[in-house]
Amino acid sequence: MMASKLNEDKFDEMLGESLRRHSEPVPADFTERTLKQIEEAEQRRILARVVLQERLSLAGCIVFGVLAAVGITVFPGRIAGILRNIAAGFAERGGAYIDGIGRTISVETIRSEWQLYIILALVLGFAAYCVVDMLVGDRLRTA
Repeated sequence: MMASKLNEDKFDEMLGESLRRHSEPVPADFTERTLKQIEEAEQRRILARVVLQERLSLAGCIVFGVLAAVGITVFPGRIAGILRNIAAGFAERGGAYIDGIGRTISVETIRSEWQLYIILALVLGFAAYCVVDMLVGDRLRTA
């Protein structure tokens, strides 16, 4: 603690001495130019973050589209069956869709096709993250 205090005092002393020896005139608009540079740097940082968010969203959409296309070509029967079950759940149960999930998708179905459900959950989770980040990402970080 005492050593850091000594270093701070010595630094302040050296800085003050250097500033007293410095005799170069400062331009009249120096502060204005410096503040403008700081503002431009902040704007570039914000723009870079927005561009990154847009690229992530675009990548998510592309990945989701490619995975959907691959899923349709590789697992056409399974996906058609899943969609048919979901449509039947909506048509038969109407507003009680949550109750329909338990009846439409059994435990045996989930056990036999767990890899497919994990992939679908990851893709949907990434898509949801991209949408939430696009809509409220800045507000969440600054709060």
